[in-house]
Amino acid sequence: MDAVVVREGGELGLESYPDPEPAAGEVVVELRAAALNRRDLGVCRGVAGYATPFVPGSDGAGVRRDTGEEVVILPSLRWGAGDAAPGEGFEILGGPTDGTYAQLVRVPAENLYPKPSRFSWEEAAATPLAALTAYRALFTRGRLHSGETVLVLGAGSGASTFAVSLARQEGARVLVTTSSDEKLERARELGAAGVDYTGGDWVEEVRALSGGAGVDLVVDSVGSTWQQSLSCLKAGGRCVVFGATGGPQVELGIRPFYFGQHSLLGTTMGSPRDFASLLRVIDMGRWKPVIDSVRPLGEVAAAHSRMEAGEHFGKLVLTP
Repeated sequence: MDAVVVREGGELGLESYPDPEPAAGEVVVELRAAALNRRDLGVCRGVAGYATPFVPGSDGAGVRRDTGEEVVILPSLRWGAGDAAPGEGFEILGGPTDGTYAQLVRVPAENLYPKPSRFSWEEAAATPLAALTAYRALFTRGRLHSGETVLVLGAGSGASTFAVSLARQEGARVLVTTSSDEKLERARELGAAGVDYTGGDWVEEVRALSGGAGVDLVVDSVGSTWQQSLSCLKAGGRCVVFGATGGPQVELGIRPFYFGQHSLLGTTMGSPRDFASLLRVIDMGRWKPVIDSVRPLGEVAAAHSRMEAGEHFGKLVLTP
C-alpha cells in the first residue's frame, strides 16, 4: 500500500509500505480520507520517542474490508471499562501503532462505528479525535447545559470549531478568542462571538461580553493561559484543559481560585461511551465539520506546514 511513513530523524514521506495484517479481533479498513491533528506534528518530530518506522495519523474513515460497511474510526485504543479516565495500555492511534496516513489501516473491530450518513468521507474523517475531545471537554467533564456561556480559546483549530458547533447545538452561548479578524469572522459564521487576544486585555473583553459576571465554562487547549481562563469564570465556574500549545508550565494565583469556588479539570480524547454519544448528537444536528483544505497523501508536508503556522481554520484532510 501507499503510506506516509516516519523514518529515523523525523523524515516524512510517501512510500510503499507493507499491507497491514489483522490479528484476532482486528479489521483492515480501506481508507477514503484521513485528517491531521496537532498531535501528528509532535509524533512525527519524535517528541514521544516512538520507534521508527511507523505511519502517523489518528483520524480516518473508510470501508471495512471484511463486511463492506462504511465506518469511522475511534482513535482511542484500549481506553478501558471506566469513563473517568483511560486505563492501563491506552494509546492514541497513529504512533506507535500505525495510523491513518495510508490507503489501509488495521484497527480493533470495537473501534469502528457507522459513518455519519450526512457527512462526506472528508467530513467523517475529520471528526473523531477533535470532535471527541471537544465533546468530552464540554459535556462529560465540563457539564455544559443549555443557557450557559462557554469560552473556547483559539477559534481556528479543529477541536475549537467542533466545540463551537456542539455547544451551539446544546443551546449554549459561545465566545471565542482568536488572533485575526478573518478567523473572528469565520467564528461568527458558526454562531460565536469573540475577541482578538492580541489587541489588549482579552480577559476584560470576555467578561464584558458575558455581561460582567464571567462565563460558566472555559475550554482551554493552550495551557499557559490557565490563569487568564480562570479569571474569565464566574463564581463556581469550570475550566477544562486538554492541551499545552502555549507551553508546559504555568503559575496560578491560589486565593482567587478557591475564593471563586472554581473547578480546574483535565481531559484527553474520550471513551467509547463518549464517542457513541457524540455520534448520536451528530445524527440529531444540522452543522457540518469545518474543512480547511483537502490534499492527497503526497502533499502531507504542505498540510503539516499550514497547521504548524496556524494558518488553518478547521480541519486539514488527506485523501489516499
